[in-house]
Amino acid sequence: MGRYLVEPFDSSDRYATERYQGAAGRNWWRCDPSLQLLMRRHLGDCYAWAEPHLDRLGALMGGPIAAHAEETDRNPPRLEKYDKWGRDISEVVMPPSFHAARDALMADNFTSPAFAEQARAHGADPAALAAAWTYLLDQADIGMGCALGTGGDMVVSLAERHAPDDVKQRVREIFANGDYSGEAAQMFTERTGGSDLAALETTAEPSGDAWSLTGLKWFASNANGSAFVVLARHEGSVAPFLVLWERRDGTRNGVRIRRLKDKLGTRSVASAEVEFAGAEAFLLAGPGSGSGLGTMMKLTNASRLGVAMMGAGIARRALTESLCYARAREAFGRPLADQPLMRRKLAELIVEVEAVQALVFDGHVGPRLRLAPALIKLRAARLGLTASSDAVEVHGGNGYIEQWPVARLLRDAQVNPIWEGGDHILCLDVRRAMLRENAHEPFLDRLAAAVDQAPSGDWSLVRGRVDDLGKAITAWSSLDPAVAEARLYPLAQFMADVYAAALLVEQAGWEERAGHGSRKALVARLYADAHLADHGPLRGLDRPADDLDHFDTLTRGAFTF
Repeated sequence: MGRYLVEPFDSSDRYATERYQGAAGRNWWRCDPSLQLLMRRHLGDCYAWAEPHLDRLGALMGGPIAAHAEETDRNPPRLEKYDKWGRDISEVVMPPSFHAARDALMADNFTSPAFAEQARAHGADPAALAAAWTYLLDQADIGMGCALGTGGDMVVSLAERHAPDDVKQRVREIFANGDYSGEAAQMFTERTGGSDLAALETTAEPSGDAWSLTGLKWFASNANGSAFVVLARHEGSVAPFLVLWERRDGTRNGVRIRRLKDKLGTRSVASAEVEFAGAEAFLLAGPGSGSGLGTMMKLTNASRLGVAMMGAGIARRALTESLCYARAREAFGRPLADQPLMRRKLAELIVEVEAVQALVFDGHVGPRLRLAPALIKLRAARLGLTASSDAVEVHGGNGYIEQWPVARLLRDAQVNPIWEGGDHILCLDVRRAMLRENAHEPFLDRLAAAVDQAPSGDWSLVRGRVDDLGKAITAWSSLDPAVAEARLYPLAQFMADVYAAALLVEQAGWEERAGHGSRKALVARLYADAHLADHGPLRGLDRPADDLDHFDTLTRGAFTF
């Protein structure tokens, strides 16, 4: 029986709300056949060892972590600015639900050095398991994903290369639980903007073997962390610096939090305006390394893949909530999931989510491609937003109510296209990579190699579009510079379309050869038809209705009720 009182006007079965279980409370590993297939492929013979860990993780994310996320969203962090004597302590107070979630995640952290060592001992790829961990976490709370993962790899990597030995040891102690432990923050953005580094006003002056930092950062996420990487002007250029809460002598460093941001979403990560008032800092660049920005930008690409995973996680959660609701909700005498228009929408969501899933996992565990992070984030961050908007629409008026989970998904998803560079910044990075590094050449080779792994059947559409993309890049390179910049966005979209299609074809080939069926080939064909085919003057109205005819096959491979 439900915990609600039965009233005279809700006595029919239509009001039996027990039928309306969404994603929360489920085991997110067990209900995701697409993730299971992906892990079988990436783990091979080690899958049997890893599966119990993934099953435990699915229960954790779908249970306690999802519940804590809702509570933290309702009771976000607060700033304790002054102590009882009026002294500035700038303490960020996180809610109990945040600490409970973080403790549980650190106790079962697939990204920790200890778990990575355990995985390697059994022959498993730690990167694949870490990717699965973050994918499941991001379905519960991308704010927590940001709080745990913001800049940790950047701080640790740069400190190991450039920090003094005593500071390096302090950083090792701070990150004893791994890069993804919530101890870092990266502070780049100022009031003048986040992407224009020439406009930075924070300055660094020599102070013994350290530096003194002065300036204001306008948007700093995870302000309750312990170690910050901060961009500042230094000897005519911009360089990254390490700042800790305490100076070497143990006294409080010159770091003040002016206020926490009152944000649209991602309330579980404390974002703040942070002032540096003569803060002790350490240059994260050595002799002969230039400004250190080159190394930092490589690490930023890893952060972009993290944001892309957040978009994919939100999209997957939106799909799960939509499938659950459409199956239970009845209108016009039958469930929404039985009605053609809703089936079309759900089929489209399934295909798009699995395409982005293929992209983000290739970025994390596939070959390292210079172009990949920007293209993957471009597509995945945007899908998180559109998929969560679709989920609100599937839920109707209920979706617009904060007691239902999809409203928070939509609020949270909006930040992903902003974090680590908006669409235009990503496009400019694609241009930089092609013009300076010829990065399109290994990218096109990767696409061709993926299509070479195709299953049986005719895949000439995808293969042909790989060739067309090469021609498009050549044509783009001959344009007037202003026109070429304006055309970057459609070019990047074309690149992402073909990239995703090629990866789905590659997955379909593996699925067939491994004896797991041919469902992924259906997904690949639907995606290629939607993104790569020329539908002619009838706009595809005369196409076969594969999305409807094979809806049950699509759904069974996407979600297990």
